[in-house]
Amino acid sequence: MLRGLVMIVMALDHTRDFFHAGAFVNDPADLRTTTVALFFTRWVTHFCAPIFILLAGLAAFLQSQKKTKKALSLFLLKRGAWLILLEITIINFGWYFNPQFNFINLQVMWALGAGMIALAALIYLPFSAILTIAIILVAGHNLLDHVHVSGNGPGAYLWSILHEKHVFNAGDSRINFAYPLMPWIGWMAIGYCLGNLFRPGMNAGIRKGILICQSSTLVVIFITLRTINIYGDPVPWSWQSTPVFSFLSYINITKYPPSLDYLLVTGSVGLFVLAFTENAHTRVAKIISVYGRVPLFYYLLHIYFIHLLALPAAALTGYQWTGLVWFTNGVHNVPALRAYGFSLPVVYLVWLFIIAALYPFCKWYDGYKTSNKDKWWLSYL
Repeated sequence: MLRGLVMIVMALDHTRDFFHAGAFVNDPADLRTTTVALFFTRWVTHFCAPIFILLAGLAAFLQSQKKTKKALSLFLLKRGAWLILLEITIINFGWYFNPQFNFINLQVMWALGAGMIALAALIYLPFSAILTIAIILVAGHNLLDHVHVSGNGPGAYLWSILHEKHVFNAGDSRINFAYPLMPWIGWMAIGYCLGNLFRPGMNAGIRKGILICQSSTLVVIFITLRTINIYGDPVPWSWQSTPVFSFLSYINITKYPPSLDYLLVTGSVGLFVLAFTENAHTRVAKIISVYGRVPLFYYLLHIYFIHLLALPAAALTGYQWTGLVWFTNGVHNVPALRAYGFSLPVVYLVWLFIIAALYPFCKWYDGYKTSNKDKWWLSYL
């Protein structure tokens, strides 16, 4: 259910990318140009990627209870490589409709796939060693924020893969390492260690208490670090013209790469929801869970659906729909569409329509997977 919830919220951000007025011009987290409503529309979607990757690590631990280490490691290797291939091909085309593939944006599926490949090796270590490495990567990577490698050499590429978001030019092509891997690998490993709470025989009441304590601890650590304002995020908060915007600055945490503060906030919420939804069996919970049981299928479907819907939306409002195809500079840098877009209420309505429209497809595929568990390839979609 939690996975389904973050998948639904994720679609809000992607709907905003293609439908909101100003999405092709301004950053919703830029306090100089944003509004409170726009800021929180973006901010609430910060929870999606970290919770999804945390749950992927947790799921890997649950599989370790049924598979040998060798079998699990091989599965993680193949699954991770498959996700990276999807990111470069089908997902990248869904975002940009660019058959030349001269702009490659390595985002969440890249991080998820690479995290699985790294976890394929980490699972051979003792549990305490996995947890130690994970904490070092998550809590210590911001010590490297001031390390930069310039140029287009192998060292610059490696550093962008590991820690520093950067766009590289390679002839007529460009590649954007949007999700540097160091903290994400650590975060997935923490999810794997978290799975120990869900091992068979673990008392549900004890698990709930531990999750609440962990969530509360992360909140306290975040408030302490953010208030001191020295470590935890590369962008310190600052006093603004109003108390509200000062608060926005306080919670305006860095996603690329995910800062320690970012993971503390999102992780605390994820753990809190896990603690209180284990036995959620309401009709709403069951509907949300449908999306969570077919996450990759839903992810692929929603990107293409949102992008295809934006084409007539642009044409019907007097803009060249061709501006929404053959992207070479990314979604947010299309001069012909600088004035295109709709108000936030319209964006929310489109988002709800997209979620509702995709439900029957997800429901069908969930049933198909359930009825065809013998088909090995379904585990990759």
